[in-house]
This record gives sequence, C-alpha cells and structure tokens, in this order.
Amino acid sequence: MTQPAVKKTLLSISGKLDFRDLVNALKQSGRLTQEQADYAVMHPRTRETLTKHPLTQIANMNLDDQSRKGKPLNGNALAEWLSEQVGMEYLHIDPLKIDAAVVTQVMSFEFAQRQGVLPVAVTEDEVVIATAEPFVTGWEDTVEQVTRKTIKKVVANAEDIRRYCVEFFTLAKSVRGATNKGGGTIGVSNFEQLLEIGNISSPDANDEGIINIVDWVLQYAFDQRASDIHIEPRREEVFIRFRIDGVLHQVHQLPFQVGVAVTSRLKILGRLNVAEKRKPQDGRLKTKTPEGSEVELRLSTLPTAFGEKMVMRIFDPDVLLRPFDELGFGEDDLRRWRSMTEKPNGIIFVTGPTGSGKTTTLYTTLKTLATPEVNVCTIEDPIEMIESSFNQMQVQHNIDLGFADGVKALLRQDPDIIMIGEIRDLDTAQMAIQAALTGHLVLSTLHTNDAPTAITRLLDLGVPAYLIKSTVLGVMAQRLVRTLCPHCKTPSTMDQDVWKQLTAPWKAPMPSTVYEPNGCLECRNTGYQGRAGVYEIFTLSDSLAGVIKEDTDLIKFRSQAIKEGMHSLRLSGAKKVAAGITTPEEVLRVTPDNQQK
Repeated sequence: MTQPAVKKTLLSISGKLDFRDLVNALKQSGRLTQEQADYAVMHPRTRETLTKHPLTQIANMNLDDQSRKGKPLNGNALAEWLSEQVGMEYLHIDPLKIDAAVVTQVMSFEFAQRQGVLPVAVTEDEVVIATAEPFVTGWEDTVEQVTRKTIKKVVANAEDIRRYCVEFFTLAKSVRGATNKGGGTIGVSNFEQLLEIGNISSPDANDEGIINIVDWVLQYAFDQRASDIHIEPRREEVFIRFRIDGVLHQVHQLPFQVGVAVTSRLKILGRLNVAEKRKPQDGRLKTKTPEGSEVELRLSTLPTAFGEKMVMRIFDPDVLLRPFDELGFGEDDLRRWRSMTEKPNGIIFVTGPTGSGKTTTLYTTLKTLATPEVNVCTIEDPIEMIESSFNQMQVQHNIDLGFADGVKALLRQDPDIIMIGEIRDLDTAQMAIQAALTGHLVLSTLHTNDAPTAITRLLDLGVPAYLIKSTVLGVMAQRLVRTLCPHCKTPSTMDQDVWKQLTAPWKAPMPSTVYEPNGCLECRNTGYQGRAGVYEIFTLSDSLAGVIKEDTDLIKFRSQAIKEGMHSLRLSGAKKVAAGITTPEEVLRVTPDNQQK
C-alpha cells in the first residue's frame, strides 16, 4: 500500500506517533496556543498514562480546542484532525453499524491488540481497518496474505479502537464458545416445535459465554441510551434490536441456540419460569449502568412461531423523574396542566399510545404533588418505577386484584390523590368516578389518539354523560418527538404547504428559518439527540361540558375545545419546529392526521 501524503509543515513523523511532535503540530495548525502546548509538554504524566496512545494522552488533558470555541480537544476531534493531516479518511466507530461476528474473523484478538488496529468492515474485495497509527505498516502484508483482500486504512479514535477491540472480540468469542458447546446451530420450522424447545441441546444459561453476552447487551444498551431491548427469534438466528429515541436499530445477530440461552439467562435474572415457554410472562430485574447508577428493567416474553420473544423496557430514574421544562412543557401547557392538578378533587386523563411518555408525565406530576401533607397512592399494572415519595400497589390478576378492586381498597386508605395506571373497563371507570365524587383527585390514562376522543371513549365504556361533566377536570394528549442534536443541526427553509399541514386550522406565522438533522459524533450520526413532548390540553369548562351528551358529536366537541384555547398536537409540534427543537417531518410522523378536522 502507498503511504498517504503528509502536510510537510505539520507532520514529519516516521513510525509511531510521538507525543511532543503531535503537540507541536497541533500548535502549528492553530488547535493549541503556545501556552497550552507548553502546559501539555510539561504536564506530569504517570507511568499508566505513558502506556496510552499520545492522542489519548492529549485528550485526557481536557484542553480547549482553539478552532472550536468552547469545545474540548477530545479523542474524536484529535483523530479527525490527524486524518486531515495524513490525507486519510476519518471514521467514527459506530458499533450499531459494525457486524462484530464478521470483522472478528479477519484477525485474532491478540494480533489486533498488539498492532492497535480494528477491522470495521469486510466486503468481497476489501477489508476496512481502523488505526490510530497511520504510519505503522508492518502488519499490512500479513493481513493481505491471510484475507486475500486489499486493505483500506482509516483513522479512528485510539480509545475507541482499544475499547471496541475488547468488546467485539469478547462478544464473538462468547458466541462461538456457546455455539460450540451447544453442538451447532438449530432452528424452529413451525409453531408446534415450541413445545420441544426445552429439549433442544443448547448452551446452558449459566455458561460463562452466555453471561458475557447478556452483560454486553445490557451495558451496550445503557451506553446507546436505549429505552427498550428486543430479542427476536427467527428461523436460524436471533436478532437483537434497541429502541433509541423512539426508533428501532438492529444491533446484533446470534445463532439460534445462543439466543435461546440468552433469553433463558434473562428469565432467570427476572425470576421468571424458565421451563414455561408457551405462555407470556412478565418480570423485572435491577442492574447498574457503567457509571454505577441503578437501573430497573421490565421483562416481557411472548411465544412466537420461532420461539420466545423478549422485550426489556429500561426504566432510568433520571429519565422518569424529570422537571416539567425538561419534558417539553411550554408555559401555556404547564399553566393549564397545573390549573387541573392543583384542584382538590376530580379526574384528569393523560392519553396517547404506548411509549408516548404518559408514565413519565404522571410520575413527575405525582412527585410534585406528594408533599408531607397529602397521602398519594397509585395502582399500576405493573409498577413502572419504585418511588419512595408515594405509595404504590400492583395489580395481581392471579388473585383477582384488578384496577377496580384496587381502587376500592385504596379508598379505605384515606388517600388524597390516586393514580390509576389505566382505565380499561366500566368497572374501573365507575370506581374512579366514585373516588372523584367523594373528594379525591384522580389521575389516570386512556389509549386514545387525541384529547377530545377521551370523552367519547368514556361514553363508549358506558359512563353516563352527567358523571363525566361533574368529575372530569380535563384531558391531556401527548406524543414524543425526537429533538435535533444541538451540535450539528443545520438551518433550512420551511415549506409553506407543510407548515399549513402542521398549523391548520390556525393561521400561525411561518418561521423564516427552521433546522434539519445533519449527523455528528455527539448524536451518533442520527441528527437527533433525546426526545421532548408535544401536548394537547383542554380543561372542561362549563361551556365545553354543555356539549357533552350521550351521543356527543366529536367534531363539534373538538371545535368548541379549540375555541376555548386548546392547541392541537401538531400546533404544539409546530412551535417546537419554529424554536429549532425538532423537524416538521418528526412532528408529522408521531401526530395523528385528524388534527385539522
């Protein structure tokens, strides 16, 4: 391979990169001041530090990047700078886009670690290998001879290469070890074979390899900010997918028998019945993130045509219990919501599909309301997150303790505020109404597309209109939109037709500038980072209550709510678009299309 061209004024290094030469080159290229360069050279470095790559040593000093004011000269920035100096492509290693099973077959772990390289992609004719030492070439001939493919070198963060080299090869070794112990790959060809899965020769759930795979999946999910982990069996393999900011990403594929053992291992940790594979089961487990904070996961299994599918929902206390401004509430939204929750009695509903943030909103609200002067009780199915500020009870269907019976029991506990996880039937609705009529504040959820539909849903359940008028304080519908990454969002222009689609029937001024996703290292090249709520809130005034009848016209009710100040989900989203928080496409993706009616 030909050595890449080097900018002579900046780098004249042969062999391994030298710390002092790199500091001097960074100063010459304007990334460091003379004072910073002197500090770096004179900085006392421990023996442990000296064993690290020189770029990692510089990154660990947390020096300000003179070409990016206010941002540190971190490992990724240094690797990108190095790639420019040596004329090579820079690659940010994104484990979501790398097939660990394939790249780890290119070379052994010992060879990769010794040479400080990591294969990141393999095609029919080429192997892409990441390195932080662009001038070290002694290993190239060996890899070309073994793989019989041409080598393409790319520059990457030295610390990422070190970290993912360990992770990828450890994972691949664990999978291979578990597969070999199980005696080869097996599949399930039809639903009836589910009955026989327990007899299949497969790796034990307590094998070291399976334990390593489970640990890797959990820690990797926390690192990627995943909210859900999906383990999905197919005919000959098991897919692992993460939901990140509301979107699913495929992470890894495991041989079928290894995937079965991973599911069994997780069932053991969640105290589920490992032998029962024909019935859905629910459980929970607690573990810790790489930073040491405690996280709870809710497990759910489901028998499918090819085996047991498992979904783990991750509940991070820092995410569930956030202040209202971090949830996405605007001033008007928060004023309306607080005007309802500060009432002494009545019912408040939060509506939206699964995963729209209802639980987070309710927990944040209860946390605010749970003062020492009041008794706050909840009944949930299941308890999403244990919170010491209020009393929580879980539905137990196996002993006939449902929502209705649970509310009846709670009313004997002298509560001030009651949260009912969900109103699904007339019995629960009647108990909630009885609680509101007897002087309690009740919060609950309904699965409806928008706020006005909650009223017709209650009527459909069989709740009389006069009881709705006398007990319901208001309804809030919500959705979660992905928020733009503040580090890489780029200005764009707003399409007039799209703006009308977001704001109809209102006539809101169109913003001159909006923003669109671009993708950078901070957001893992998605263009988005985190999520925020969009809300549709109405309070049940006397005039709005007058519209409610046994055969309420939903369109007429929505029209009256809009006249009294209710803003649609899409209009709430449009405000966030105008503020540069999200994109029109994201708002249209998550909000229902009936907002214009």
